[in-house]
Amino acid sequence: MGGGWMEEMFSRAETVAGTRTRVVRVPARASSTRWERNYRAWVIGCDAFATLLVITATAFLILKITGRPYFLHASGTAAAILCSLPLNRAWSQHVFGEGAEEYRRLGRALVMAAVVVALAGLVFGALDVQPWVFIVVPLVGLLLFPERYLLRKALHHARNKSGTCMLPVMAAGAPETLLGLIERTREDSHVGWRVEAVCTDSGTGEVGGIAVAGRLDDVAEQVRRGGYRVVAVTSDPHWTPARLQQLAWDLEGTGAELVVAPVLMEVAGPRLNVSGVLGMPLLRVSAPTFTGGRRIVKEVFDRAMAALGLLAISPALLLIAMLIKLNDRGPVFYRQRRVGRDGDTFMMIKFRTMVVNADKIRNELLDANEGAGPLFKMRRDPRVTRVGAVLRRYSLDELPQLFNVLGGRMSLVGPRPPLPKETESYHRAARRRLLVKPGLTGLWQVSGRSDLSWDQSVRLDLRYVEDWSLALDMVILWKTARAVLGGKGAY
Repeated sequence: MGGGWMEEMFSRAETVAGTRTRVVRVPARASSTRWERNYRAWVIGCDAFATLLVITATAFLILKITGRPYFLHASGTAAAILCSLPLNRAWSQHVFGEGAEEYRRLGRALVMAAVVVALAGLVFGALDVQPWVFIVVPLVGLLLFPERYLLRKALHHARNKSGTCMLPVMAAGAPETLLGLIERTREDSHVGWRVEAVCTDSGTGEVGGIAVAGRLDDVAEQVRRGGYRVVAVTSDPHWTPARLQQLAWDLEGTGAELVVAPVLMEVAGPRLNVSGVLGMPLLRVSAPTFTGGRRIVKEVFDRAMAALGLLAISPALLLIAMLIKLNDRGPVFYRQRRVGRDGDTFMMIKFRTMVVNADKIRNELLDANEGAGPLFKMRRDPRVTRVGAVLRRYSLDELPQLFNVLGGRMSLVGPRPPLPKETESYHRAARRRLLVKPGLTGLWQVSGRSDLSWDQSVRLDLRYVEDWSLALDMVILWKTARAVLGGKGAY
């Protein structure tokens, strides 16, 4: 899905201040949010069209089969879905392109719609609503989720390719914390933040190539002049509770969203909640959950999907096994001891991609190691066979790990399963990886795979451990398929 139409429909004329001057750009509050309104209109329109399309087609099919019109059932189901979406804030512009939260709200809205339809059937004595609850609503979901994904891909394409559909950001804080924010927004341009001006305590100089527009006390005035969409406040001794409260008051009516970076930068998602205690707004950070109902659901889901997956790909597994055997007559599988949850070890199974005596040759190649931290990796490892190179590129060698998932030693999604020798050098933070089961895939798989540095790999695994959710698992599984098909970062 190309980004040309997205750029044309959602882009805005942008006038950016020079990076070496303190000239503030012309007020642009209205134009800075035009693409957001257009994108939201597209989302609402596509959701409504997909919902009505599925329900109309289903009603027509039922009419053909039974000869009975179900106008009330169809219209009631459509109304339930189209009302549940805004009630669950699935059309809020703040979640568009925001990771798993958009899909979480969409799923919650569909569940609510199904419950409403079922209850309405009981109240009005229409006990034949079961197909609408268990078939029609899920079918609508099967269309809505890919539709949202395609719209998001078009939005990200426009941001990455031409820098359009971005939110102009005014950042204010200490230079070192501002630099970290600027670098992250440039690395992850698909998020849609572009820092166009900064304010510091000194009010002079530049940060990351962006001119300092003024002092921290001047933030609200600069926002009024420049029409910035987001005001990002990073750590600085200047920001006392009273000054932050005053800034929030001063920004009222500007159309700018105030975003304050918490000290716990890597904690996000459902674990963060803001609540008032004794008249004070407090940021509550709940403990990560490693047991309980959600984990049981994950366990059942993992094993069920592993069983179905093995059944579906069994012909492919047999074909790969034959190719490996014919290549050098060696064993088909490679078993290696890995560390699982709570430090327990298990034998992980993979298709063999290297020569039979690969472990002995490894010591001779230590000087050519390109891996990060305790990992051993080589882009052109001479031990890899011809068949193994193809299997590695598309991660087909990892398919037998579904047996480990089925046996309960691994999960479909989780941290990378480490070697015992790797865990010996783990620092305290890295050892938190072992609080959950290792995964066949994870954030490390969809964020660069072997191209990641050691620190990046640890940070992504810890983020998963801390902020795990079923919606995040679904997103990772979907992105894994894309990463594997593209062969990105695999060697």
